[in-house]
Amino acid sequence: MTKGSTNWTGVHAHFVGIGGSGMSGIARIMIARGAKVTGSDIHDSASLAGLRNLGIETFVGHDVKNIAGADFLVRSSAIPESNVEIQEATKLRIPIKERAQALADLMQGYRSIAVAGTHGKTTTTSMLTVALQHCGMDPSFSIGATVRNSGTNAHQGSGDVFVVEADESDGSFIAYRPLGAIVTNIELDHVDNFLDLSAIDEIFAGFVSTIQPDGFLVACVDDPGVQRLISRIKSSDSTKLELITYGESSDADLKLDRIYVSNKNAVARVTFKGRILGEMELAITGRHNLFNAAAALAVSLKLGAPAQEILAGLKLFTGARRRFEIKGKINGVTVIDDYGHHPTEVRATLETARIYAQTGRVITIFQPHRYSRTQAFAAEFAESLALADHTFLLEVYPASEKPIPGVTSSLISNKMKVNEVTYEPSMPAVVDEVAQMATAGDIIITLGAGDVSSLGKLVLAALEEKQ
Repeated sequence: MTKGSTNWTGVHAHFVGIGGSGMSGIARIMIARGAKVTGSDIHDSASLAGLRNLGIETFVGHDVKNIAGADFLVRSSAIPESNVEIQEATKLRIPIKERAQALADLMQGYRSIAVAGTHGKTTTTSMLTVALQHCGMDPSFSIGATVRNSGTNAHQGSGDVFVVEADESDGSFIAYRPLGAIVTNIELDHVDNFLDLSAIDEIFAGFVSTIQPDGFLVACVDDPGVQRLISRIKSSDSTKLELITYGESSDADLKLDRIYVSNKNAVARVTFKGRILGEMELAITGRHNLFNAAAALAVSLKLGAPAQEILAGLKLFTGARRRFEIKGKINGVTVIDDYGHHPTEVRATLETARIYAQTGRVITIFQPHRYSRTQAFAAEFAESLALADHTFLLEVYPASEKPIPGVTSSLISNKMKVNEVTYEPSMPAVVDEVAQMATAGDIIITLGAGDVSSLGKLVLAALEEKQ
């Protein structure tokens, strides 16, 4: 019997869409708990290869034969009802679990922490995990990206803490019912699912209401959306939730000041409830990352870890994949990849890039993610991208959306100065043009949540040929 309420030995779980970052992480934990795990996906990938190395049988393509013997299916949110494996399971009355519910099952019996927020979830979850690992707590974790320190996105730990990244995009994070939670910020996003900001506020309020009765919430008091959430919590007479705030605000429980950000690191003094804990130094740059680290620090303190050990662990954090990830440097030009796909994230990334580049230029290859987001935030994207010296705009990456008439990347480029932007839908053309433009000292950023990340190695190759 492992930690948690279920003995997984002999249980056969089949994953439909197993290659996704969230799904593959759950599969890794289930097989570590003794379950038999199989899974299918449309395309083969490095993710599937890694799962096969763990003993998971994977299928490329969906087929009714794939689910033979399964006790239940785990379904990615991207899988439609028309999927043949879903239809066959329904016909055979095999239980089908959404990804969030499967993860919630694994979290039972642990001191569980769910990290939520419109931005910063992956980095904050990764920071918390690395800090707790350094403190000897060996948490289980499931994160939406690979943590560079450990080289994986999920792990079955020996400790009693389980850390998860809680995605608000479809509202499914209400399934987790954690002991503790983080809310980094609240902004309008996922306009394909939510009509307006008040709808986003509602789902975060719903998420907080699922925290266990003796639980706690760590929240950034500087953020307007979080301020609305806190007001709502405080107006509820029934809540027994412990609230721990962080930020630069004078009334924050965990307060940051004396902030310094260079191209190599970020530093701030940390005070907790009037007591100076000391200096928090990160080995990565970015002002926003200091706030992500503050959230991780607050949770770690609540879980009983010693302050100085937490700070030492945070200093060891080297980043998560696709979060300002340095891909290489050729002839003095640095190529960086980042997942930012919301105007606020783009702004934070480019502000960080500006510090990192020092006197060099910041050249961005941006791929908007989803037609609905492009339509809703075209002006905001244009404003954020103006922080770069030049932006190459690729066409919209649709994800699972159907095209919206009249919505292309030109909605963004039309709102930018002519000398600041090149609207170029052709990826090969962008690779050649950006390599020709860049000179020693510049940085090139591939930016977006789609397949723009694949261009990094091609840009590096083009820079090498240029020598």
